[in-house]
Amino acid sequence: MDTPTSFNCFKRLNVYRVLYQRGAITVLTAIAMLLLLGIMGLAFDTGHIMISKTRLQNAVDASVMAAAKHLDETGNTDLATSEARHAFSINAASSGNQELADAYKNGSGSLTLAIDYSSTLPPFAANATTGPYVRVSATGYKVSTWLLHLLNFNGATLSATAVAGPRVLADINNAVPLMVCGDSSAGSANHWGYTLNEPVVLKSSDSSCGTGVGNGNFQLLALGGTGADQVRNNLAGGFEQTVSGSSTVLTEPGNLPSPVLQGLNTRFGSYTGSMSGLQAVYPPDVIVKGQPSPGLSVQCVSNKLQVKLQNTVITSSNIDLLYNFTKYTADLTNPNNYDYKPVTSGGIGAYDRRTLVVPVGDCSSTKDGRGSVPVLGFACFWLLQPITNGSSSSYIYGEFIRNCAATGWAGSGSGLTDGPHMIQLFKNPGSSDS
Repeated sequence: MDTPTSFNCFKRLNVYRVLYQRGAITVLTAIAMLLLLGIMGLAFDTGHIMISKTRLQNAVDASVMAAAKHLDETGNTDLATSEARHAFSINAASSGNQELADAYKNGSGSLTLAIDYSSTLPPFAANATTGPYVRVSATGYKVSTWLLHLLNFNGATLSATAVAGPRVLADINNAVPLMVCGDSSAGSANHWGYTLNEPVVLKSSDSSCGTGVGNGNFQLLALGGTGADQVRNNLAGGFEQTVSGSSTVLTEPGNLPSPVLQGLNTRFGSYTGSMSGLQAVYPPDVIVKGQPSPGLSVQCVSNKLQVKLQNTVITSSNIDLLYNFTKYTADLTNPNNYDYKPVTSGGIGAYDRRTLVVPVGDCSSTKDGRGSVPVLGFACFWLLQPITNGSSSSYIYGEFIRNCAATGWAGSGSGLTDGPHMIQLFKNPGSSDS
């Protein structure tokens, strides 16, 4: 039999064993809790960091797109830089981005922006004076942590970059219901026979001279439908369907002087007839200056329409006699020259309203009345003046320019190629960002 002493020793031993086990469990529980806290912190704070990175990248993407579009519209890198910072501030101030806004503080916080320009892509060679490619880089975005802070991980410093610029278009969504005839043998590289900066009649009132389309046609197209109302709305900018560079277009017979005037002149801030009161739908260009009175006229010489200013025939060599595209783009760099404040600044004006994307047709087989004409491609024209009256002399005059912004589907090649282009994000060379 056990003695009382040995029994007491046995009891004490069991107590010590239980206490030891309980202590071990406590230690293991504490370790497990710490590990669980670390896992929760890793999941929670990593998610927070990833969301913050996404928000930063979205703001940078919006910033670079705003800068690239503004540069494309004005040709001014100073204005584009201001637009980039303004766009970033707006996005930083949006709902859910308070931490981003606090870091940026409209340019005075730890988060800083750098805006660079390049004439090539790739490579992106910074410090170009005109672009057209823009890169926005954001650095120094300090994101705090909560649970991981207990493990001495005090946060992350994030950065993001994005590049944007022009890309040529093969299909166009905002073509106007006008057509110029092109020389298919010249090809797009030689502008289908047109000369840069020459004045061109985009819509004639004399189908017997120089249009090349056929009797009863005055260079009008039936895009998305037929009839005068369709032409009017489309000339104002209402056509948003795709016209492919490898398709055909349908001619719209008739002169239609009043609908043509009413639709086109909205681009110059004139709203008459059924266009009355539609400034918000079809805004005017920011600059609507035309030509000296009495404006441009035409004369038919050897079955070709010549553009004249009083008694002087205007060509690409003397187009500086007019208020032309070069003078217009120079005026765009200074908002004090604007006739209408831009919508982005609280006004009603819009950029590029005087720029038209016009289908170039193969008119080798003329069409009398309504008929299909093969599309060779697209050309960019800048409107030289509004239509001065709605009579039979309602000609549309455009200056043939190298390229222009448009909407549609991208083709191959960079935006440095002649013709319509869009502004898009590009892969930033040497970066995992956009």
